Amino acid sequence: MDGEQDVTEQFEQAVNMTAGELEDWLGREEPRAAGQSADGGESVGHRSGRRIVGILRTKRAERTDDDLEHMRAVVGYVHRHLAQRPDGDVTGTRWRHSLMNWGHDPLKD
Repeated sequence: MDGEQDVTEQFEQAVNMTAGELEDWLGREEPRAAGQSADGGESVGHRSGRRIVGILRTKRAERTDDDLEHMRAVVGYVHRHLAQRPDGDVTGTRWRHSLMNWGHDPLKD
């Protein structure tokens, strides 16, 4: 399993939105329509986005093992989802919105 430093670096590369940008995004309507929900409530990605905001606002030295585990999950999700990029303009797509829920805006690349 990757060490803390490796996970942190990979997370910082995968998450290209600031805590403020992500929080603003999560407050809009579009992110609620992207992603899947097991119980009809908040989507997994939206919940993850709220968790990412917390991680981004936590000092590195104060991050928990649970935070690191979530950071690993974020890196994996972003990498898998980027590999499924649809053709054409992705600006208003659920694909982009889902990635943004996980802290990555592909239009920033």
